[in-house]
Amino acid sequence: MSWAEIFIYGLVVSLGASVGSFLNVVIYRLPEGLSLLHPPSRCPQCHTQLKPYDNVPVLGWLWLRGKCRYCHTPISSRYPLVEAATAGLFLGIFLLFGYQLQTLGYWLCASILVSLALIDWDVMLLPNPLTQLGVLSGLTFQTVVGWHQQGVAGAAQGFIFGALGVIAGIWLIDVIGFLATLAFGRVAMGGGDSKLMAMIGAWLGWKQMLLTLFLACFAGSIVGLGGRVFGKIGRFQAIPFGPFLVLGALLCMMAGAQIWTGYQAGILWLYRWMGIELG
Repeated sequence: MSWAEIFIYGLVVSLGASVGSFLNVVIYRLPEGLSLLHPPSRCPQCHTQLKPYDNVPVLGWLWLRGKCRYCHTPISSRYPLVEAATAGLFLGIFLLFGYQLQTLGYWLCASILVSLALIDWDVMLLPNPLTQLGVLSGLTFQTVVGWHQQGVAGAAQGFIFGALGVIAGIWLIDVIGFLATLAFGRVAMGGGDSKLMAMIGAWLGWKQMLLTLFLACFAGSIVGLGGRVFGKIGRFQAIPFGPFLVLGALLCMMAGAQIWTGYQAGILWLYRWMGIELG
């Protein structure tokens, strides 16, 4: 690895951590209806405005040993974890896609997804401004990528590709939610889930959107059953589905083709093990 590559990777990680720092602001303030720009970052306990060197992503928290410099109130470790996770996502996307439009687009998509996942986890809400931004930016992304590859015809194809994903995402979740509500006699899914799926469809297309849903259901089932077994989740306790959809979407964004190939290989192996001959 050359020094130039190390420098570029460092820039990408720094950018990701800085974006993660802003996402912490979005996650905290947006559900409260607060401005994302004013006032500047401050301690939530003593309300003292933080110095620039206290706001350095990850390192600032470590330097302060997880406490406010002024009132010594503990600062949640989730702040540096979000910054570090976002930095890791940015680096992973860059390593996969390099100097392409996909890298810039997926950085934006991943940032919106992380914000939605943690807001949903905290308050069981998927804010309309974020899901709408996700849908519109996803359609724009597909259109621009299509135009870059094939001109006007590619732009039209890209927009249609994204629009089909949006429609499929909304209708699929609405149908599943309706059927689940009939089966359980209570509301099974929130309205924000369909909007999140519409965003995922816009960015990844309807095929990857279906794989996202499968992965989300699989992960959600494991967490739900594990929580029930260990007494952490009550029988009728609602758990947010958004974080699982986000997890599935991020996996599909970065390794969707490999997951699909592995799934097909697993099915073929299972058929052969069962002695079933495929035509």
